[in-house]
Amino acid sequence: MNAIVEVDSLVRRFRKVQAVDGLSFAIPEGSVVGFVGANGAGKTTTMRIMATLDMPSEGQVRICGLDVMNYPSEVRRLIGWMPDAYGAYENMTVLDYLDFYARAFGYRGAERRDRIDDVMNFVDLVPLAERDMTELSKGMKQRLCLGRTLLNDPRVLILDEPAAGLDPRARVDFIRLVRLLAEEGKTIFISSHILSELGQMCDNLLFIDGGRLVHQGSAESLARHEGNRMLVNVQVHGDPAAVRDWALLNPGVELYEETLQGARLLFDEFGSADLSKHLRKMIEDGVPVAEFHQEKVSLEDAFVRMLNRAEPPPLPPEEAP
Repeated sequence: MNAIVEVDSLVRRFRKVQAVDGLSFAIPEGSVVGFVGANGAGKTTTMRIMATLDMPSEGQVRICGLDVMNYPSEVRRLIGWMPDAYGAYENMTVLDYLDFYARAFGYRGAERRDRIDDVMNFVDLVPLAERDMTELSKGMKQRLCLGRTLLNDPRVLILDEPAAGLDPRARVDFIRLVRLLAEEGKTIFISSHILSELGQMCDNLLFIDGGRLVHQGSAESLARHEGNRMLVNVQVHGDPAAVRDWALLNPGVELYEETLQGARLLFDEFGSADLSKHLRKMIEDGVPVAEFHQEKVSLEDAFVRMLNRAEPPPLPPEEAP
């Protein structure tokens, strides 16, 4: 499948800060791609360059084969950009807002009215047509912003933290709309801090850190970074340090995370028989086990551990700058 979005050796500097550092990736047409990274990782800067709102220091971005630097007007006709925040205007209704942007996109007469009706029906804004924008809830505003993004019927949607701050019901509604757009064949590039949601609706995930690509693949491929090891939550009676100390003395066991009542441990061997063997050994070694159960490694856990592995070890004091 041909790539509809191509990012090649992208660099963006702001004085002494390098927000994006040689980033390269390609997005196949019709796919839904999640863009993941901590605050300051370079996500929004990359997306703004893709949306023709910023210029790269080096490298290229192509949308449908068009360079965003050389053909910004043409690219804007092909994309829909939804920022993480947008203005709400006083004394402007939902219908007025969409009508203003439909006119800006060049729609006229009956075509404009039909396009606004289609969008309002899709994002369920018809009952709110005469509602003042400033009176909308966060979820309603996000649906309105998505509606504006869809007015020009874009081939590529670039959505920056679209579900941020939404309550659970509004988040579910928004995810449903994204899935419907994917079924229509839209290419969707979406950033979020909620990895579990991205894992459910994305074909592929891009993880960046410090402006660099650190992982690309499905949610399952990220979880496989832990190999076939099993994660076990162990809780004890008494001093929780007993679990930590036991893990440090036994090969094939890694301390994953200390908890209030024990720890989460990674075991190299995998299987129910192995699980029983480890539990038996802990008890024989005098660890006062109160609870012992296997857990699934979450995407958040796997991502954080991947970043920790990618970080260089600290320099000795005499070598530190």
